[in-house]
Amino acid sequence: MIYYGCDIPEHLYYDVERDVWIRFEEDGTAVLGMTDPAQTRCGKLVAVRFKRPGKVVRQGRALATIESGKWVGPFPAPFTCEIVETNEAAFTRDILLANKDPYGEGWLVRVRPLQLESERDHLVTGEEAVQRYMARIEANNIRCFRCVE
Repeated sequence: MIYYGCDIPEHLYYDVERDVWIRFEEDGTAVLGMTDPAQTRCGKLVAVRFKRPGKVVRQGRALATIESGKWVGPFPAPFTCEIVETNEAAFTRDILLANKDPYGEGWLVRVRPLQLESERDHLVTGEEAVQRYMARIEANNIRCFRCVE
């Protein structure tokens, strides 16, 4: 679904308040990244500092620190998890990956959820996710854009 230029893939899960998308994998891990509205609000990224694989991060704490020309802040964990892998090598090659392709090559971390059953009530997908993002986009007057080569 595209709304005011913002892509909201309905097959993903979202922590709307933290602007994190989640793709649950068959092996029990989850791939996480910034949503299209989040990368738009940040602007062009200039640095991403990742936590190391093996680190356990509690819900709401930073999995990475995102820095753009106008903002520095955490990329928060939507649930308590262990970092399995980061996309650091790809971001070293092209820091704008999350700006160009937030749901594909611009993923940030792969994690192993540790308390998912008790910490997943706020996650939404499908039509519910679209409706919540439409309201958020309107309330914050967001018009998404993607960086191009």
